[in-house]
Amino acid sequence: MTTGTFAHPTPVGVLTFEALDAEAVTRHAELLHRWVTHPRSVYWQMQGQTVEQVSEAYTAVAADPHHDAWIGRRDGVPCFLAETYDPAHSELAGHGVGASPREVGMHLLVAPPEGPRVPGLTRAVMDAVLALCFADERCQRVVVEPDMRNEAIAVKNAEAGFVGERRIRVSDKDAALSSCTREARPRVRSTATVAADDLVGHLAPAPMGAAERLLVTKMIAELTHERLLAPRRAADAGADAGADAGADAGADAGADAGADAADVPDGHPAAYVLDLDGGVRYRFTARRYPLAHWRVDADSVTRTVDGEPRPLDAQQLVIELRPLLGVPDALLGTYLEEIAATLAASAWKVAHPEGRRVAELVTAHLATVEAAMTEGHPGFVANSGRIGFGVSDHRAYAPEAAGDVRLVWLAAHRDHTHLASCEGVTERELYASQVGDDVLACFSDRLRSLGLDPDDYLYLPVHPWQWEHKIAVTFAPDVAARRLVPLGPGPDAYRAQQSIRTFLDVDRPDRHYVKVALAIQNMGFLRGLSPAYMRVTPAINDHVARMVAADPEFAACGFEVLREVASIGYTGDAYHRAGDVTGPAPAQRRMVAALWRESPVPRLGEGERAATMAALLHRDPDGAHLATAWVERSGLDPVTWLRAYLRVYLRPVAHALLAHDLAFMPHGENVILVLRDGLPVRAMLKDIGEEVVALHDRPLPPDVERIRMKTTPEVAALSVHTDVFDGVLRHLAGILDADGVLPAKTFWDEVGRCLAGHATDHPEAHDRVDLFADRFDHSCLNRLQLRNTLQMVDLTDQASSLIMAGTLPNPVAGHRPGTTGKHSRSAEPVPARWISSSAASTSRP
Repeated sequence: MTTGTFAHPTPVGVLTFEALDAEAVTRHAELLHRWVTHPRSVYWQMQGQTVEQVSEAYTAVAADPHHDAWIGRRDGVPCFLAETYDPAHSELAGHGVGASPREVGMHLLVAPPEGPRVPGLTRAVMDAVLALCFADERCQRVVVEPDMRNEAIAVKNAEAGFVGERRIRVSDKDAALSSCTREARPRVRSTATVAADDLVGHLAPAPMGAAERLLVTKMIAELTHERLLAPRRAADAGADAGADAGADAGADAGADAGADAADVPDGHPAAYVLDLDGGVRYRFTARRYPLAHWRVDADSVTRTVDGEPRPLDAQQLVIELRPLLGVPDALLGTYLEEIAATLAASAWKVAHPEGRRVAELVTAHLATVEAAMTEGHPGFVANSGRIGFGVSDHRAYAPEAAGDVRLVWLAAHRDHTHLASCEGVTERELYASQVGDDVLACFSDRLRSLGLDPDDYLYLPVHPWQWEHKIAVTFAPDVAARRLVPLGPGPDAYRAQQSIRTFLDVDRPDRHYVKVALAIQNMGFLRGLSPAYMRVTPAINDHVARMVAADPEFAACGFEVLREVASIGYTGDAYHRAGDVTGPAPAQRRMVAALWRESPVPRLGEGERAATMAALLHRDPDGAHLATAWVERSGLDPVTWLRAYLRVYLRPVAHALLAHDLAFMPHGENVILVLRDGLPVRAMLKDIGEEVVALHDRPLPPDVERIRMKTTPEVAALSVHTDVFDGVLRHLAGILDADGVLPAKTFWDEVGRCLAGHATDHPEAHDRVDLFADRFDHSCLNRLQLRNTLQMVDLTDQASSLIMAGTLPNPVAGHRPGTTGKHSRSAEPVPARWISSSAASTSRP
């Protein structure tokens, strides 16, 4: 019998364990009886027993050298009962458990509350009991065998790190044998293990001050880029400047002169002044580049009011700019809230610099790189709104927190659920490959224990936050009617990618990504998934994948697509039964759906690393850029590196538009780069189903017809000019120039040569859409979000939602084949040894 006590600090107080010897059992007999015979303790199987019978049972435990019992206290007040035992000397031995002395069995009973409820107590107790078990260094695995019918404890076990293994028969119950290993426990994030002050430790003056500076800097740069602001050279701005430069810019936003006429974008640093109403003045140093790109030096930004220094304040800047930004009065609070949430996320990253430094990332794996990003979307100011998340949710689910998440699984009745898959992918193969036969058996057992037929259900993964905050509340009648049946968290640990609702399986990276609905407001949208849209997503992916696989140009560029191979959506709720509505569909119709997307990991060859293309723009806490580090690691001169990158990214995206009239949304989060020694050798495009558009009148399969969009050639060209040039390349050009790696002029010359090379090889493809036009419309992203922070574009007609601010000079205009001068040369080919040998072999429909 173990003696003594054990203490474990938690957010709800210090939890202590007192070993129950015979004397202690006598002292606590009444308490033990009250706990184990309470109606809520039905699964303890001691209902109806007397005080004497309970006392005899625990006296026997005290005398058993292989079984211990513990009274647990919270800050000295008894509140739980725990038992630990050697499985080799229990019924579990007959099921192959306990063969190793490194295993410990555990039972836990949290006492029925006798006073005010303590939020988080059960999680804290579970964590403390595991700490007790693993305090013995020999223990490597803790096992539990709860009653199959006890759904509540199954959820708590999974949150603590237990993985369901199989169904077994123990005494007179059917039990769900589950285990938690020493290795797995630390990787499962639970707020029970995070001290309360740690959750808001980043909300302190220093990290928040740094976050304010970064966001104000970005706001000045991007709103100037979008011609909402017009800073002036400091030499041209008098100390008593009375002209409101900002207001001038707002009034003249549609003119082409705008910021282009202020000075020549030569990349040299210069001092600027921005005067606003109320005696507010901002001073800063910036470099100007093509495409009206401003790189503002964050350390140089100052703010004064009537000449007196004032701290930088991103929300206050929104208020100061309110007349120019045009945010509707009813939505101003929402936008300010998204700014506050973006600041909080940035402050957290400032306070947690570990794992974000370039030296660690240059050879890192995909999951590590995704978690390390310090910036969200490079163009949007309010890019981490996540309205709906609390601080514990941020710690558990935000990509930058790198917490492992176990997705919650629901059984959704077939009569109300649609599962679609790509050609050759069956329902059985999908579930077996992504969940495993053992887990599927547990799902079936759970349904049978409720008197339900597993054949009547499909299995649907959902975000833990979505289950707790939306489905279990918003769809409560569906859960009660067993149209949706919670099965508990699955065994695999997943990690959120930069697109916060897409998850990579870190236990089995060969398994598919899972994308789930998440009803939080973030960057101009509620992040839901429509079952109606999901229904045809696999068919759209098959169509695009066949097109890519059939064209040798894509294979030569090393360009692939990651198919969304299956989708599932539930429509049995009242929100769907209500029928058609005018305007956008209710948000509740986008809350219960998911899809599976191919993982890039199985496609990687020897020596290859995958990374989100957003990483090209990553700047670490010391100011180093990952793009520069990759160029250096490649050992190539920067021009050769850039040509390799443009070949795997720009050329195939342009080819899809020009040769196939197909436009993607190829921003940084939608592209996975494959690198070898820092050199991009392939690119994989994702998020096909929701964002690809067909810009032609040729026949399409009925299930694919949704992607057709009629527009002008000029708007079609924006899929390259805006999404690639303005959305990605202008930022990369500024980084490489400012780092002294490659002048911006040379960068854009290489972009032009890349497209000219394609025009030389495929002249007929350039007849309809002109990527070499002298100017193109300046499509503005922040203006969209400012106009409607809840839904910035109509997803059914995105082109009509665009907001333009004049035009931009095209930096590749002089490279049209056939023009005179040096710009007419095609890009020199990338040496064959740097093109991935697996480019063709790994492409597949």
